[in-house]
Amino acid sequence: MAKLISTLFISADGVAEIDPAWHFPYFDENMGRAVGEDYAAANVLLLGRVTYDSFAGAWPDRETAGEADAEMAKNLGDMRKIVVSRQALGFTWRNSEQLAGDLVEAVTALKAEPGVRGVLIPGSISVVQQLLAAGLLDELRLLIHPVAARRGRKLFDEGEVPYHFTLVQSEAFPTGVMRVLYEWAGPPRPVGYEDVKGLSTSP
Repeated sequence: MAKLISTLFISADGVAEIDPAWHFPYFDENMGRAVGEDYAAANVLLLGRVTYDSFAGAWPDRETAGEADAEMAKNLGDMRKIVVSRQALGFTWRNSEQLAGDLVEAVTALKAEPGVRGVLIPGSISVVQQLLAAGLLDELRLLIHPVAARRGRKLFDEGEVPYHFTLVQSEAFPTGVMRVLYEWAGPPRPVGYEDVKGLSTSP
């Protein structure tokens, strides 16, 4: 069964709708390496329509231009790309297709499809939120920027049931960015104040 992985740039206050003004000042070779590792973990991209349109509007031209990011652009072009949209779409970027049917059912089938070793969701907040709610997401990879964006769409929506994760990897970059990798986990055992009192120490 292939892993379903979400990768997101995010602010310290949880905004995942990035603004280039607060994102790019923190992008360095460490973040570039982290992004490369995330994409290497999958051979299928799952994208919301807005994210896809952004990618398709930039990466094919970068591949053609043959500059520093041409290799990344070619790799993205070569990957299978599945787009989630309620509207019928036409594609000019190679290896692109539209998700057919219900999101949860289709992604469940995709994870079990022969030859799929990993499915990566870059950005695509609404898609991630739906798959979190369905319990289908296996890994959440966040690059947390040391900035409070204060506006923009947040990763986690309002809901009745908390999501619990296990931290499996963390790394601090010189820029102040924190890279964290969470895996989906069940809720911890119930604990109240009586269980933890006395654990704090006086300065």
